[in-house]
Amino acid sequence: MSKNAEVVIIGAGITGCAAAYYLAKKGVSVIVLESTMIGHGGSSRNGGGVRQSARDVRELPIAMYAIEHLWPYLSEELDCDIEYHKDGNLRLAKTEGHIKILQNLVDASVAAGLDVRMISGDEARQICPYMSEEVIAASWCPTDGHANPMVTTLAFYRKARSMGVQFITGEEVVEIRKDKGRARKVLTKAGNCYEGETIILAAGFASRAIANTVGIDVPLIRQNLECLVTEAQPPMFWQMLGTAEADFYGHQSKHGSFVFGGSSGLEMFVKNDNTAGESTSITAASVCRGIMKYFPSLADAKIVRHWSGFMDACADHVPIIDKVDEVPGLILACGFTGHGFGIGPGSGLILSQMVLGEKLCVDIPDLKYDRFKAKA
Repeated sequence: MSKNAEVVIIGAGITGCAAAYYLAKKGVSVIVLESTMIGHGGSSRNGGGVRQSARDVRELPIAMYAIEHLWPYLSEELDCDIEYHKDGNLRLAKTEGHIKILQNLVDASVAAGLDVRMISGDEARQICPYMSEEVIAASWCPTDGHANPMVTTLAFYRKARSMGVQFITGEEVVEIRKDKGRARKVLTKAGNCYEGETIILAAGFASRAIANTVGIDVPLIRQNLECLVTEAQPPMFWQMLGTAEADFYGHQSKHGSFVFGGSSGLEMFVKNDNTAGESTSITAASVCRGIMKYFPSLADAKIVRHWSGFMDACADHVPIIDKVDEVPGLILACGFTGHGFGIGPGSGLILSQMVLGEKLCVDIPDLKYDRFKAKA
């Protein structure tokens, strides 16, 4: 096992695994270091949304590019059924306040070139007849969809590994060290040292502490989110669902079960020692009450399990994907704020292009790491 490669990636979530795949595809040698297991963080704990609607316009170009050019072909390209559905996204409103929220999101997205529009409650029920009469309007994006997060992440991992990428799990990175002013070495808790000409830091919330070791700080906090899955149901609808206030979201999986995520508003107050991402006694019940209001036909569906995970929430709620000027050789890919799965393939492709100095597939000027610096 070599400890040297052209690129060392810290973090084996969907972003790190996708970057490794696209780099290997271009003949670049890669080592990926992961402190726990492949996809153990948010990449295996999210609701599976592959959406463009209701995104911040600063990250929207990545989502739009990935949905047009990457997601539809990944199952064939990665030799794995990632359970991708492109059947649209309904984001639901029950009040006039909800409509205002959705209308603002729609207006911003349309101005950025996305096909999304407001529809009435009756029009939404024509698309999804299981919806309650409480829904008075919705935003509708016909090109949105969903996929299986764990399967997709592992598909990138397996394909990259088959192309020669070294994945080393159980290697907790504690420091990046410079050599002649350039990020060069990655030191782990076990005492190992890995070297690369370029280092991609894509380790979720842990990215902040690791970046600190070379004098770079990014405004990230750790925020808890929870998901749940039902027992299998008869085929009902394949659209991705969400609400104006994002209090719940989800979809029906290929196997019939519904996967829902959401929040109670109290996730910021989970126990400080909850480092393992333990689920709470509050969120799942809150999400279920919301689901029954919107979809009464699911009221008797049994919950098989629910789980928790942390997202790396950035101060302005969009990710950092950028080369670090002060530390040549270091690229940051963190702060995805719960939006990282849907843009994961696009982010991975962009990272590979950054490494090789290629023209990026989309322009992302607002995702720079130094956007938080005080202006003169």
